[in-house]
Amino acid sequence: MVHENGTLDATLAAAAGDDPALLAELRAAFVESLERQIDLLRRARCDGNWEVAALRLRGLAASFHATALLQLADEAVATAPGDPAILRKLEDFTRAFAADPA
Repeated sequence: MVHENGTLDATLAAAAGDDPALLAELRAAFVESLERQIDLLRRARCDGNWEVAALRLRGLAASFHATALLQLADEAVATAPGDPAILRKLEDFTRAFAADPA
């Protein structure tokens, strides 16, 4: 999956203004939160825990206007707990976002 960063980066840039240090801090906080939600998904063993983690991921995506992540979160909500395909897609998204200095 290709990292589509337009809206997400625009949202972070708008919040940071002209402060590159703040932008870097916001990006790092976003990645940390994203990794935490993916870890919760990875550890979920029942439908309820999976759904809660997927919905939290969806909330994170919606809060930052991350369209591509929002689509992945919707996909996670619709899949079974532990689905390796969606976990891989989410990890790929995270790696691509973290690697992009914007």
